[in-house]
Amino acid sequence: MALEIFQVDAFTHTPFKGNPAAVCILPQEGDKDWMQLLANEMNLSETAFLYRYKDGYNLRWFTPAVEVDLCGHATLASAHILWETGQLAPDQQARFYSRSGLLTAERQDDWIQLDFPSEPEEETDAPEKLGEALGISAQYVGKNRFDYLIEVDSEEAIRSMKPDFRLLSTIGSRGFIVTSLADSTEFDFVSRFFAPGAGINEDPVTGSAHCCLGPYWQKRLGKKDFSAYQASPRGGVIKVQVAGERVILAGQAITVMRSTLI
Repeated sequence: MALEIFQVDAFTHTPFKGNPAAVCILPQEGDKDWMQLLANEMNLSETAFLYRYKDGYNLRWFTPAVEVDLCGHATLASAHILWETGQLAPDQQARFYSRSGLLTAERQDDWIQLDFPSEPEEETDAPEKLGEALGISAQYVGKNRFDYLIEVDSEEAIRSMKPDFRLLSTIGSRGFIVTSLADSTEFDFVSRFFAPGAGINEDPVTGSAHCCLGPYWQKRLGKKDFSAYQASPRGGVIKVQVAGERVILAGQAITVMRSTLI
């Protein structure tokens, strides 16, 4: 049976914005080496593979270089495709069994809400050469099980960053979240995300990073609901709600390509 693969732009309602993800629905569990090769062929920040499992779907995510434990935008893209192709009814919850436990998605008008684990950071010393690699001066450095979180003093500093990806890849971490308060009243905070060690110099819009950003800005600002903007060249909008040990991420998605694997 021929396999279809979809390309979806996530955390945006506009084609060629947000974060592109590939979604491949399998008839059964796939071979890990084959999935990694296909992810490398797609050459997107994430390719999602899913197949029917229990009362939902098993879901795995691959960058062009490695399998990862948690990915927001490819989960959003996967739920979008399940509803768009009629494999789930419009009012049916999408349930995903993953390396980070059970994740769910629900439609709210033209937005999709993801229920993800909270991944708070703890303050830590900055690794040697972190500031040099990012080209910024850090006001705060923290780390969770995935990434470093670095706060800087302005949105302008974030937008003008030009990291040294070779040097950044030598610092042991999945990725680096750089954040600041937003300049405009439209958003509460902005961020960018870099993961050269995982084969992604800059990820356009990173759902899993907001599982850390939400709890961080909750501590800083004393509230639980946020509108966030990831200020990559493609850009994307994420609504974030901190709910105890969970974080609710909301975004939009649009399919831009549908093809058949031969």
